[in-house]
Amino acid sequence: MFIKFYSLNPIVFYFLLLIILSSNIINAQTYSISGKVLDPSSNPIPGVNIIVVNTNLGAASDQSGIYEISNLPAGKYNIEFSAIGFQKLTRRNVSIVDKSRTLNVILRERIIRTEDVIVTAGKYQQNKSDLPVSAEILYGNELIGRNFSNLEDAMRYVPGITMTEDQISIRGSSGYSRGVGARALFTIDGLPFYTGDTGEIVWEMIPVTELQRVEIIKGAASSLYGSSAIGGVISGLTRDISDNPKTMVNGFYGFYDKPYYDEWDWSGQLRPFNGLTISHSEKFNKFGFNISFTRLEDQNYKRDDFFKKYIGFIKATYNFNPASSLTLIANTYNKRGGSFLYWKDSRNALITADQVDINRVNTNRYLFGFIYKNVLSDKIALNIKTNYYRNNFKDNGTISNESTSHLYRSDVQINVSLTNSIMLTTGIEVIPAEVNSNLFGNHSSFGTGVYAVTDFNFNFPFIASVGLRYDYNKLDTLDASGALSPKLGFNYKPYNNLILRSSLGTGFRAPSLAEAFTSTSTSGITVKPNPDIKSESNLTFEFGINYLPVPFIDLDFAAFHNEYYDMIEAGIDPGDGLAVFENVVRARIQGFELNAVFEIIPGNLNASLGYTYLWARDVELDEALKYRPRHSFLSNLNLTMWNFGLGVYFRYSSRVEEIDEELVNLGIVADGDLRVPIYVTDLRLSYALINFGLPANIYLNAKNIFNYNYVELIGNLRQIRNYSLGFNFIL
Repeated sequence: MFIKFYSLNPIVFYFLLLIILSSNIINAQTYSISGKVLDPSSNPIPGVNIIVVNTNLGAASDQSGIYEISNLPAGKYNIEFSAIGFQKLTRRNVSIVDKSRTLNVILRERIIRTEDVIVTAGKYQQNKSDLPVSAEILYGNELIGRNFSNLEDAMRYVPGITMTEDQISIRGSSGYSRGVGARALFTIDGLPFYTGDTGEIVWEMIPVTELQRVEIIKGAASSLYGSSAIGGVISGLTRDISDNPKTMVNGFYGFYDKPYYDEWDWSGQLRPFNGLTISHSEKFNKFGFNISFTRLEDQNYKRDDFFKKYIGFIKATYNFNPASSLTLIANTYNKRGGSFLYWKDSRNALITADQVDINRVNTNRYLFGFIYKNVLSDKIALNIKTNYYRNNFKDNGTISNESTSHLYRSDVQINVSLTNSIMLTTGIEVIPAEVNSNLFGNHSSFGTGVYAVTDFNFNFPFIASVGLRYDYNKLDTLDASGALSPKLGFNYKPYNNLILRSSLGTGFRAPSLAEAFTSTSTSGITVKPNPDIKSESNLTFEFGINYLPVPFIDLDFAAFHNEYYDMIEAGIDPGDGLAVFENVVRARIQGFELNAVFEIIPGNLNASLGYTYLWARDVELDEALKYRPRHSFLSNLNLTMWNFGLGVYFRYSSRVEEIDEELVNLGIVADGDLRVPIYVTDLRLSYALINFGLPANIYLNAKNIFNYNYVELIGNLRQIRNYSLGFNFIL
């Protein structure tokens, strides 16, 4: 054969040789596509499937989010990225000409909400689609992308929630009681987060950049969480500790625009605000930690409302073995700032009233907690949580108000899988507190609760939940009180795209030390204690439907009915004109929510709408409860194209019917009856620098772009138009 080959005609021989060499050269010139897959917060996503469409070529991202697809001839390709919990992304017409290609991408969380996992509802992981109650989720990257430095601001964009200054109301559960006695419980990694004196949620202390997500459960959750959860639960879950060393720098700088009216421009300057957070996460064998430090400064658009804040956060976990771990949570907060209670009058809306004698407040707060987890067997898990919350504040009023409170809380919880279809959650809590204050007096309180909730998963698509909790509370010299809080709920899925849910239960809330014992006179307002104040309770019912007519549309409807008994509201005693916290004999809150999510262009364009109707009445007086808007509407539109992002956000609340008219009639707040519906529109622009090889994002936000003037609380103008430029960088 060899001899015959060389016996060929020379021209034929060279022609065959040229074909062979050309073929080898062509086959040798193949290229690769490689890069990184990140989430919107620049965290790597492992296990992403990357395929070249219409070929057998593909790869998967590693723990660092890195992937590589080799042996690609020159040409144009469609590359598809997919992972559980994320929207599928296809990059089309990726061209390879004469060199390998780097293609970095960002995957976003999947928009269809029923696929989410919720921890808060049952104190263990459950699919959101299996819950008997309404729930919402805010993701940490949304908070960073919109330059929210205070979780309070983000809560205004959650369906079914209204904020009156810093007081949250879930489906009308609260009006405004001057920062005293919240009816929604906030937890951070399961540790209750409220003060021992006022019982309030201190939103500005919460480390926003450390939050991975925030879960909101609407409606009474007293059967699991006790007194403070009569209106619902908000649970902040912090970021997982990174397997690899990771340092994040997040910051923003912005300014408030000129006020709408020239006579309101008390400073003649653009008032700046800024914030910077530096955090680090790392693991060393069995030990890992997240640590961060935040500095915030705001010169504010209102005179005397400036501040400087410092927030420290540590989350450290030691894994004794794969089944048990101990976690330390530490959150510190220091604030030096001014105070703006209410305006001088409507023509001087950004200047505090003359009779307000407080213009400086110093605050120091500390939360320390431990979480011990132990999986005792494949059917039993033990969770022990204990925490201490110290709160101290002092103002410079003519008669200085000062308070130091100590709140201790311990919870021992056991989750037992009785069978493959029955889950039991049971536990006991102990909650002592004490306060030393010239404002509230020197008092103590003690509370304890025992609870058990069982979830039944039947063979057909039906889930039932039955729970019961008993609470005992004693406030110093007041009579002790106790309450049983039963709960019954179900979730039924007659079809894959249709979910019916319903819940019935009672809630319970003991008054805070501040509601019972406050005695002070400041800024024209005198508050007296109420030794006859009683605990409040409610009966709550909800029926909901979740329907997905097509895969890219999620519709959710919920109707609710709440009966409140001995509801505690702030008011004025007509006998002496003094402010006092007292029990409203009977209140009724009814309404419905309608929410819709549309994935218009999968992975690129989505929108959501939310409407809440609220009928909140004092049954005895037949009048509206204070600070509850009857109509609320939210909408947003989000566009993501390549590495650009655009968001448009709108919220509306109707004009509230009832306010603290007594403060107006007594002449304390001039023009305090001026109030209007709320119309606020925000814009967000973002760009990911991933194609430049930088794990960074930049954000431009314009809030209240039409500079609409409105109040949530009488005599206190809300944020005017402002602009901010933010960034998030991962080292």
